Parts: sequence; C-alpha cells; structure tokens
Amino acid sequence: MNERDLIELWGKTRWHVIVSQLAPTGLLGFTVWLGILNLADTSLALRISAAGILLASGILGALAQYSAATEGMAIARDLASLPVTTAAGRQVVSLAPLLNVVRFVTPAIFIVVFVALIIELFLP
Repeated sequence: MNERDLIELWGKTRWHVIVSQLAPTGLLGFTVWLGILNLADTSLALRISAAGILLASGILGALAQYSAATEGMAIARDLASLPVTTAAGRQVVSLAPLLNVVRFVTPAIFIVVFVALIIELFLP
C-alpha cells in the first residue's frame, strides 16, 4: 500500500473508533437519565435487564474500540515504514501512540461508570 491508501485506511479506522463509542455512551447516558426517574425502585428483573444491556453494549463497544485502535496502530506502523512525504502521514504516525487511550483508558472509564451504576441499581 502507498501512503495515500494507508492514510485513507487510517481515516476509516478512526471513524470506527468514534462510532464504536456511540452506543455504550448513549446507553450509559440513558440509564443515568432513568436513574433520575428512580430506576432503582423498579422490579429486580428490570434492573437486571438494564444492567445486562449495559454490560453487553459496553463489552461489544470496548472490543470494537480495541480492535479498531489496534488496527490503527498497525496502519501507523506500516506508514512509518514508508518514506512518508506528507504532513498528514507524519501526523498519523505521531498520533498512533494515543490510540492506547482508546484501547485501555476508555474501557476502564466504562468499567468505573458501570460499577457505579450497578451499585446504584442494586445497593441503594
């Protein structure tokens, strides 16, 4: 692949990272909103269902983020092995280490928020 192809592939991978964050973030926000409406006072089955949906969405989102970020890092390594001639190519290579935030920090934040919501749902 040439530099342009790799930069285009990087853009697609970056878009996958962004999209993979939408569902878990939306569900967490919706659950917090429901919490304001006293979700903790609903039936146990409904609370377990809400927790399960959040967990499944979070796991799938984290896997999608991790895989897209890992692919992005591989693209940057391939790009670094070429004689990069554009500022965009150099920028992709220099930003690649930040994908570790997507791989590790974002899922860690989800876990903390998920645990806080579980505590609120089941230990009010």
